Amino acid sequence: MTTQLAMFMALGLGVMAYLIGSISPSILLAKSRGVDIKKEGSGNAGTTNTLRVLGPKAAVVTLIIDICKGFLAVFLGAYLSAFAGEFIMQQTTYLCAVGVVCGHIWPIYFKFKGGKGIATAFGAILAVNWMVALICLAIVALGVLVTKRMSVGSLLGGLALPFLCLYFEFNFLMGSFFLAVLVIHTHRANLVRLRNGTEPKISFGKKGN
Repeated sequence: MTTQLAMFMALGLGVMAYLIGSISPSILLAKSRGVDIKKEGSGNAGTTNTLRVLGPKAAVVTLIIDICKGFLAVFLGAYLSAFAGEFIMQQTTYLCAVGVVCGHIWPIYFKFKGGKGIATAFGAILAVNWMVALICLAIVALGVLVTKRMSVGSLLGGLALPFLCLYFEFNFLMGSFFLAVLVIHTHRANLVRLRNGTEPKISFGKKGN
């Protein structure tokens, strides 16, 4: 396989990952109940807002699907590109990791308005390097436990990712920086609220199913 063909294949698989990431369980679950999740709560199509608007059961379903789609996109990218050699498979894997998160944040099926990509990023990183993913998860959990704010945990996990990749997954360092920038970008409003002391704490929605 020529280098040009291999790179074209990698880009194609990156697009596939983006399309997988564009599938939004939060939006679909809300629509099934006659709710537009993008007009309720924080307006984000992710686990935290699903918890606030639809309740814990819907939030758990959203979380599981978002993690699984991140993992699946990266796993498929690696599997389908394995025959092209280690280097191409590695680059395809990283491209799919970024692609699936971008799909979640800017879903083509829902007018490019999605969630913040944290759960999907976790699933993608889990497929890249499970150790890095679990350490990030521990950092997120600690941040949430201490502050009771998901945004703080998410920001800490995102910012820690490049440093973890520096030691455990150096080849993904550039991709990890890109994901960290995405985390900061999608949490701009949260950063303002944190500065102003108006960022809400996690609370269970009134709807229980």
